[in-house]
Amino acid sequence: MLFHTMVGSNDIDRSKRFYDTVLGTLGVGEAMLNVANSGHTRLIYRGQDGTAFIVTQPINDEPATVANGGTVAFQCNSPEQVKQFHDVAVASGGTSIEAPPGPRETASMGTIELAYVRDPDGNKLCGIHFPK
Repeated sequence: MLFHTMVGSNDIDRSKRFYDTVLGTLGVGEAMLNVANSGHTRLIYRGQDGTAFIVTQPINDEPATVANGGTVAFQCNSPEQVKQFHDVAVASGGTSIEAPPGPRETASMGTIELAYVRDPDGNKLCGIHFPK
């Protein structure tokens, strides 16, 4: 259903270092750099399923801000990868938020593994694993 998800950054070089490292734990390669027609730089991370995660300098030249209530969730292959996603994000300048990484009971999906962090610009990220 989704083609891409995009978040803003106030420091694209810092974001590249952060996301290259964090998304690398999920097997995603380094960002492809793209310069929009407006001259603003974007980082494009391609998923194996054809979707993309994009980090951009806001093209309206206003500061990048976070979406209140917004979260970008990245699918992990195992509970261990959820923890690794979290730990690498924190070690790379992110901030751990909410409960520590681990299992959460849900009424509709059973037990899932979750970890929540904020990137250096404050965007809320989630590492998530659904049992098979």
